[in-house]
Amino acid sequence: MLDDATAEVPDARAVRDSVTALSYRRLHELSHAVAHWLRGQGVAPGDRVVVQLPSRVELVALFYGVVRCGAIFVPLNPAMKRFHLSSVLENAEPVLVIGDAASAPGLRENTAVPVHDISVAWTHILAVADRTPEPVDVEVGVEDVAALVYTSGSTAAPKAVVCPHRQVTFASSAINAELGYRADDVVFCRFPLSWDYGLYKVLLSCLGRSELILAGEESDLVLLTRMRETGATVVPIVPSLAAMIATLAVRDTGQPPPVRMFTNTGAALPATTISALREAFPGVRVVRQFGQTECKRISIMPPHEDGERLQSVGRPLPGTRVLILDADGTELPVGETGEIVAAGPHVMPGYWRSPELSAGNFRPDPVTGEPRLHTGDYGSLDADGYLYFEGRRDDMFKRKGIRMSTVEIEAAAMDVPGVRVAAVLPPHDGRDLTVFVEADLAPTVVLKELAKRLEPAKVPALCKVIPELPLTLHGKNARQALIDMLEGEGR
Repeated sequence: MLDDATAEVPDARAVRDSVTALSYRRLHELSHAVAHWLRGQGVAPGDRVVVQLPSRVELVALFYGVVRCGAIFVPLNPAMKRFHLSSVLENAEPVLVIGDAASAPGLRENTAVPVHDISVAWTHILAVADRTPEPVDVEVGVEDVAALVYTSGSTAAPKAVVCPHRQVTFASSAINAELGYRADDVVFCRFPLSWDYGLYKVLLSCLGRSELILAGEESDLVLLTRMRETGATVVPIVPSLAAMIATLAVRDTGQPPPVRMFTNTGAALPATTISALREAFPGVRVVRQFGQTECKRISIMPPHEDGERLQSVGRPLPGTRVLILDADGTELPVGETGEIVAAGPHVMPGYWRSPELSAGNFRPDPVTGEPRLHTGDYGSLDADGYLYFEGRRDDMFKRKGIRMSTVEIEAAAMDVPGVRVAAVLPPHDGRDLTVFVEADLAPTVVLKELAKRLEPAKVPALCKVIPELPLTLHGKNARQALIDMLEGEGR
């Protein structure tokens, strides 16, 4: 993908952080230099290279260089704590690790393999690039693994989704077929490249011949200013970032950045946030998406349909299928709720060195043998094939005899004017239904407004207004932190 982009637009800007900008030509040269340097360090095809760095241009060059030499790129979030580092490094078994002044000490404590400081390694890589070495000649097959993406979930330790070249390139192309990144786009990315949402922005920008802005280290206070300075046209968001942008836009007196498209994932955006974004950025499309790292993306609402079917998370990616199955694996008819199951060339082969966990989520079609991803998410399809997400298996519960989901209660809470973000804890072990909100409202006001929107059984017994909702490394509500908060108050 990088070779094709370089051949077509060598001098176009490929990626920029707050300090450095690289053209496609220079990124291409650096990727070869990284591959040469890795070969010199003894890295062979199939070896894992763990990288724990902030999102800067060096990290993008490392990504392309690692996969160019046939090795497996393993990006770790700079915020990952030492508690998880030991299990991740034991699971990945890297032959080489790259960190910086902040991450290297913790990495060295948890592995016996060489840990290189990027400031030193980069000096050697630049020297190789300036010599214009011969291209690295390694046969990389489509079935070979390109990356391991560690993701949190129901297990205590992070698990790694195996991402082969075939699935990664198919998913990238299918996503871009719907979103349509362009050569005049400037993609403003706030997310770490350890998260697949961030990593695929590298690939989508490459496919579109777009410029990628790595803005993860920018202060929240200058967010709109940086979007304006860089000319941002495409901005990936999650609800918390969307709410921040909408709030900043209300106070901003300058010309709005030229954003033409926001793409959302992680959780549904409240209608109030969508309205605020549309008001602040005239003509913008706010695109709903749904997916899991295990197949990257499941559905996208076409940008030109962003004002239609407002409860839908879009239609399946081109070349893929979505099935709705009951507990016995029987396909359900239109409109009925069951487990969302994805099939197609984007389904990854499983989790790294976790055969039992893989067998539970990645199962063959009982008739054709085709691999299918059982997501653990529930939803339905309409007659036109558009998907409606209703919640995860853990989100669904019964209270007072009525089946409900935390997702619908959170959506109702975020519909209340003044509520920026919401998270719901279902009843458990004597704890009743509880809603946490970021808002400038009294708890009683939130509950009163929820009573106008929900059936009585679905109105939480307790509302907690807090300054900021805790999030996981992947931008989702950190429910365990909320549970700990409640239990701490009860002591």
